[in-house]
Amino acid sequence: MKKVLVTILQYVLFLGLGIWIVYHMLHELSPKETQQLIDAIKSINPWYLIPIFFAGFFSHFFRARRWRYLLETMDMKPSVMNTTFAVMIGYITNLALPRAGEVAKCTVLAKYEKLPAHKMIGTIVAERAFDIVCLIVIAIAAFILQLRTISGYVSDKMHLLTDKIHRHETVLLVILAVIILLILAAVIVYRKNRETKVGKVMKEMSHGIMSIIHMKKRWEFLGYTVLIWLMYLMELYIGLKSLPDTHQLTILAALVVLVYGSVGMIITPGGIGLYTLLVAQILAVYNISDVPAQAFGWIAWSVQTGIIIVLGVISLLFIHTYNKKRDAQAGMDTAQDIQP
Repeated sequence: MKKVLVTILQYVLFLGLGIWIVYHMLHELSPKETQQLIDAIKSINPWYLIPIFFAGFFSHFFRARRWRYLLETMDMKPSVMNTTFAVMIGYITNLALPRAGEVAKCTVLAKYEKLPAHKMIGTIVAERAFDIVCLIVIAIAAFILQLRTISGYVSDKMHLLTDKIHRHETVLLVILAVIILLILAAVIVYRKNRETKVGKVMKEMSHGIMSIIHMKKRWEFLGYTVLIWLMYLMELYIGLKSLPDTHQLTILAALVVLVYGSVGMIITPGGIGLYTLLVAQILAVYNISDVPAQAFGWIAWSVQTGIIIVLGVISLLFIHTYNKKRDAQAGMDTAQDIQP
């Protein structure tokens, strides 16, 4: 009961934070800026929404294919369709109840594939741990590749960096030092809290990552991981091209937006409020004024959320029909096989 109350409190807290951010951002706009925001959103080229939708679909499809490799390590081989349906149902569930989506997709897949749901939980932990590592790597890569552009922004925000930040050697040393400190801190925290909840979570994450490293089809797993993040990147890059105010931005700018947006998605439920805020702030680095930057943030968040809702609803509507036909076909095949 206590755990449930804590989960509810966390959800309410972060949802409240997201709603407050939305209110604050819109409340700060003058009537003229509000109209500019509406005009900026209307200026989107609707034809770009088609490739964005396909990029979004394939990002989820590739995630389902990648999940199957983890399930195969536990001698579970669900169909691609059911795995994809389960992933999308998990995503749409997460919009309503954060974290419940992971349970939902395991439960759904277990039901239709007749597999033990509790054994799938370990694969979810492994996936999350690996995605966190991927995000950290991408963030470091984005920072290095866009060093001269981002360094001024970081300096202004943190008030800790000097003009020497423009030197690659200094930045690389700082990054290396931070990574070493984070690793040392993680080791210390784990050793001191080995039997606590924090220690157990860290242990599960390390086991999850190691299971990926030692899996037989790890290269296929890594290949789909690259494709997943590439699709995320293409969604944003095409999105930037769809607006007149952001059309000139490069794919490296989209990479930086991807990092900031991912942080927003992690913190507040569905990224509500915070996703738009962080995306708008980082676009300011590329000399995009506040209103068009907010417009892109709202569009990017709305389109990604819309893709999840559309594909999630389709999955909920068709998963039963698909499995009913599949079971019927399997029954017919079995009957033919036993005929003399």
